[in-house]
Amino acid sequence: MAAACARALSKVGSGPVRRFGSVSYLLGNVGPRGSRRAYGTGAGFRSTPIPVRTGGGGVLVFLLGGGLGFYQTLKPNQNQQNRADGDAQVSGGPKLTLYQYKTCPFCSKVRAFLDYHGLPYEVVEVNPVMRQEIQWSSYRKVPILMVDDQLQLNDSSVIMSSLKTFLISREKSLSDILRCYPEMKSRNDGGKEVTEYNNKYWLMLSEAETAATYPQKDTQKEEMKWRQWADDCLVHLISPNVYRTTGEALASFDYIVREGKFGTVEGFFAKYVGAAAMYVISKRLKNRHNLQDDVREDLYKAVNDWVAAVGKNRKFMGGDKPNLADLAVFGVLRVMEGLQAFDDMMDNTRVKYWYRRMERATLNHEGRSQSQQ
Repeated sequence: MAAACARALSKVGSGPVRRFGSVSYLLGNVGPRGSRRAYGTGAGFRSTPIPVRTGGGGVLVFLLGGGLGFYQTLKPNQNQQNRADGDAQVSGGPKLTLYQYKTCPFCSKVRAFLDYHGLPYEVVEVNPVMRQEIQWSSYRKVPILMVDDQLQLNDSSVIMSSLKTFLISREKSLSDILRCYPEMKSRNDGGKEVTEYNNKYWLMLSEAETAATYPQKDTQKEEMKWRQWADDCLVHLISPNVYRTTGEALASFDYIVREGKFGTVEGFFAKYVGAAAMYVISKRLKNRHNLQDDVREDLYKAVNDWVAAVGKNRKFMGGDKPNLADLAVFGVLRVMEGLQAFDDMMDNTRVKYWYRRMERATLNHEGRSQSQQ
């Protein structure tokens, strides 16, 4: 189906062209301002303190972002501008707005993609209880990426796949590309309706574009496999590790309080009540995902499996440059930075050199040349 969709797209004419720096955005049939079209769901989280991840059919505690977003009810929301070049956003270019929880691993994936490709964007921190920031949307998860406040992209993997497709295939409109990720609804074992989206790890490219993007045999399948692994396996190890002990739970919420810049009373409530709740829930997650008594061992094994898959002869899984799997894994892992789990991972696995290369690649926007071709 994905291949058929890619072939069909090659016959689609170009829509209106908007420029963002030297990047052309083909928005296709975008409705008038205020008319929002939603595409994709899946690997995000519901905007509640303990969201449900529908894609895997299980409950996944939203490690830090849920807590941070919850306690944003106590203070006014502030928007943050992220600029690829440190200058003002290019006049007349499309506006990218990312609705997120700051420490959500899925939101971090999207930021890693945008940063690596040097695409300026604004960040809106979403309150998962009140949800005022996304009250205009029937879609109640993050991340959401809005283009010009009109075209709505949902699900971290759909966002990355569709934007990457667009950066490669400039003759296709983004709205047409998004139609290749159709919605699928079903009911889980508990009878609850869940929504997934087909093809979300595929790029919708022509045969020639695919050959140019993946010149070596099986690299496309490898990228898709490890992107899905990041969503379905790696993220399940984060919460049990950052809330492994009462001390680590307190340290995690101390980090949340610092990032949120709370007052004394607000910070006390966030740190101690939130840490106690998440410590208890992390134990349930350990049992749900059949983790070892020492959940660090599961984290170490998963990270070393990733490093082994990258191999000794490649800087990244994508070779000399990160691919979407590199960006996905990096985005998930970096939400632990500043916590004991992250330090232990860096000291007890072989991930350090790959991680530092990824850090430089995103910080320096090393994929910007691909976006400007």
